[in-house]
Amino acid sequence: MRRSDGQTLIFDADDTLWENNVLFENVIESFIEWLAHPTLDRAQVRTILDDIEAANAVTHGYGSAMFLRSLHDCFERLRERPGSPQERQEIEELARALLDRKVELIPGVTETLAELQSRHRLLLFTKGHSEEQRHKFELSGLERLFAGVHIVEEKKTADYLRLIADNELDPGVTWMIGNSPKSDIIPARQAGMNAVFIPNDNTWVLEHEILDPADEKVLTLACFPDLLGHF
Repeated sequence: MRRSDGQTLIFDADDTLWENNVLFENVIESFIEWLAHPTLDRAQVRTILDDIEAANAVTHGYGSAMFLRSLHDCFERLRERPGSPQERQEIEELARALLDRKVELIPGVTETLAELQSRHRLLLFTKGHSEEQRHKFELSGLERLFAGVHIVEEKKTADYLRLIADNELDPGVTWMIGNSPKSDIIPARQAGMNAVFIPNDNTWVLEHEILDPADEKVLTLACFPDLLGHF
């Protein structure tokens, strides 16, 4: 059964509309191989890098620059010395794909959004480095489908409440759609919105949280085009 028209659908960007974290994962795999730590295995190095990223995100936000800083910090911690100019250059070359990339839309996104936009108001609500996120959005070719774009440093309950106030939203007919339990689903529900969870196999480990299986206002879908069966 299709829900009523005229609702507000709010979309996350990274790993909801286009692939993002898989690119970082590929760089991490290359970095760990390049580092070739003599005593720590891959999982141990990854745990240390995750901890460094979590700390840097608090101070420096999200995006490619923070990630590159984290790679350098990880090298220095594990090698117990600063990187040489050549080593720093090699690390930056490993991460170059993040700067030179094209935006790869998740299958069905354009067609699905175009149909949804004919019946509903669509907003984009994403976190990260503002300039970097806007550049990806421009490259995506999706701008024409959205009535508004909101980029914040974090997506916490207070940010959702501010989004509701700024856009005069009725939470009862507003849906947050995303792949991250931590940033998209849980705080949106705490703000009184409904939510749609679309898992992505490559969701960043720091975005993982356990959702309440009894919450009837969270709809879980297998893929993006499945939205058309509900909205």
